[in-house]
Amino acid sequence: MSGTEPQARVQEFLRRHGLMQPAEAAILTPLTGGVSSDLCRVDLPGRTLCVKGALARLKVAYEWLAPTSRNRVEYDWLRFAGTVAPAQVPQVLAFDEQAGLFAMEFLAPEKYPVWKDKLLAGQVDPADAQAVGDLIGRLHAASAKDAVAADTFATDSNFDALRIEPYFRVTARANPDMADRIGRLATVTAGTHLAVVHGDVSPKNILLGQHGPVLLDAECGWYGDPAFDVAFCLNHLLLKATILPDHTTLLHDSVRLLVDSYTQHISWEPAAALLGRVATLLPLLALARVDGASPVEYLTPPQRVRVRDLARRLLSRPASTIDALVEEWMLNARERTAETTQIKERTP
Repeated sequence: MSGTEPQARVQEFLRRHGLMQPAEAAILTPLTGGVSSDLCRVDLPGRTLCVKGALARLKVAYEWLAPTSRNRVEYDWLRFAGTVAPAQVPQVLAFDEQAGLFAMEFLAPEKYPVWKDKLLAGQVDPADAQAVGDLIGRLHAASAKDAVAADTFATDSNFDALRIEPYFRVTARANPDMADRIGRLATVTAGTHLAVVHGDVSPKNILLGQHGPVLLDAECGWYGDPAFDVAFCLNHLLLKATILPDHTTLLHDSVRLLVDSYTQHISWEPAAALLGRVATLLPLLALARVDGASPVEYLTPPQRVRVRDLARRLLSRPASTIDALVEEWMLNARERTAETTQIKERTP
């Protein structure tokens, strides 16, 4: 939130909700890392907090528009999650629908490192993934088949704009020979309503605190298919194997532990049915991170080609199990490492 007008809007919001006294001075610092919202750190005498406001157009190359009402969705999701795992989501402090802003506690990065940063640095600890799987499972179980939650998070249009369109339809347009297959996956995902879904369980949105993982950025909150959250997170572990081939064993263990810890909480449907949907979504989500509206930034052009080829191959086959799919993905990553090593050894 740079510029005088946005900063004045934030300060007015804080004063209106009693979070800032009229005589106090605030230092507002824009925070980076997200593409869908403006987020700023607010330093006040003796305390620090965050203020977040949703953007109508997301900060990506593709023209990605989304309703700013998702600011309310995130506020509602944080309040819901706070009743289930209060130490594992930021505490919300105020919400103003007219201003399109909400305030929450600030979590200092020195105490709450970002899981993505840790993974990209090659610090792969399967226990982190296990704790994430447990958290997701507890949140889904707490909301499964709950009529109040279903009504609060009847946000199908929001989820369509933030996930179905950019991840499914955009990817289908880039891969027209697979459009029918992707379209069927979109229909199943959009039509499944079983629990409150976070919608963006990505390592970039997970902090590692002393009481376990802390989940952020719930703008996609939706009463829908819990398989989406599991697949979305697992996909990031697969993608990390592409850039960290020497860590495939640890990443494979991370996938296994996340799934195992999550599965312990499944009570609303047969576990095999949910995990089957996870397996069918994984190749599509991998393909979406190179051909969709929000490609990951850390893959090189050759790595993008590699991910695209493997994801398309897996997507074109009959549904496999998560174990079989992940085993093939990790084997491919290890084979690429061996090929690179052989090339280096032959180079004079």
